[in-house]
Amino acid sequence: MTLGMSQMLNHVTLGRCEEAMKGLPGGSVDFILTDPPYLVRYRDRSGRTVKNDDNTSWMDPAFHEMHRVLKPGKFLVSFYAWNKVDRFMESWKRAGFHVAGHIVFPKHYASGENFTKYHHEQAYLLSKGWPAKPEHPPADVIPWTYTGNRLHPTQKPVGSLKPLIEAYTKPGDVVLDPFSGSGSTLVAAKELGRRFIGIELDPDHQQTATLRLQSRFIGSIVSPPASRFHTPVAPREVYRQPVARVAEAVAARQRHAPAALGPR
Repeated sequence: MTLGMSQMLNHVTLGRCEEAMKGLPGGSVDFILTDPPYLVRYRDRSGRTVKNDDNTSWMDPAFHEMHRVLKPGKFLVSFYAWNKVDRFMESWKRAGFHVAGHIVFPKHYASGENFTKYHHEQAYLLSKGWPAKPEHPPADVIPWTYTGNRLHPTQKPVGSLKPLIEAYTKPGDVVLDPFSGSGSTLVAAKELGRRFIGIELDPDHQQTATLRLQSRFIGSIVSPPASRFHTPVAPREVYRQPVARVAEAVAARQRHAPAALGPR
């Protein structure tokens, strides 16, 4: 069953995003900020992987739906793999997006190495139509904070996402993340007074994101015991104990796997 806009607003919907987005009206979201699979068969040092990181079947349908639900004159920011940029660009342009900018997130550490050490993440700023220039454009180089990837193998820092949401939306706007992961985009949107729609295919990550949002913004909060796979991301961000259990359960199933080789 496809959910509607009112059911998905300020929730993390479980399912394939290309199907879930069909429940949203055309031109109903103000900004999309997402970190899709990189197509690199990523596996971190604890063995965790990312669903649909081994195929491209989702790409055209997902970006087509993103273009449909985005309001005219608005933006999509999509992370991507530098070594798969040609395939990502094909899907973005086929969906109807225009390239409006490029953003680099420098890291003070290397997340991996091959012929070079991987010291940055990257994202394209894409537009639907030709938007007006924002009043306060963000820098195209935004500092990165290490999350420890405690809640997700490619967890993004909330603080690095906020400048983009602040620049391209206003309070009350709807921010969509069709590949929500542990919910960093959704937390950033909520902290800035925006509404959000999250979609996540992996049931473990969908539960993690939901619990993270609930513990961050609803009711009393307790810090879970520190572990290899979960410690508070920042002094102000702590979670109910079920968040730790979800993250540890995912990691426990995939222990003793080889180290990551991909550019994450």
